[in-house]
Amino acid sequence: MIVLEHIATAIAIIGAAVIIWGVTKGLVALLLTEFYRFRKTGRKTEEAEERVRLGIGFNLILGLEFLIAADIIRTIVEPNLEELGILGAIVAIRIALAYFLGREIGLPGRKP
Repeated sequence: MIVLEHIATAIAIIGAAVIIWGVTKGLVALLLTEFYRFRKTGRKTEEAEERVRLGIGFNLILGLEFLIAADIIRTIVEPNLEELGILGAIVAIRIALAYFLGREIGLPGRKP
């Protein structure tokens, strides 16, 4: 069971890394977009901002999916009633977040 705990931790770290990577990448892209807007190079900054927003949203959803998987594995390791209740609440919140983020950024299969 210790192996499953390490696997769950690794998956959670991957999920956090995906979120951090997406936000960092989005921040750099946003700064570049603003730089080009400041220099007035004629680029379509609205489209670039939309791509940044979609990229960050996609990485948030992907990271949340990894975190949900890690929580499920942790519950397999320690399956008591209290842990199951906490997992249920966490999974429900994360699934709701992922669903509404998916609707917001327009991912396939997540539109109303």
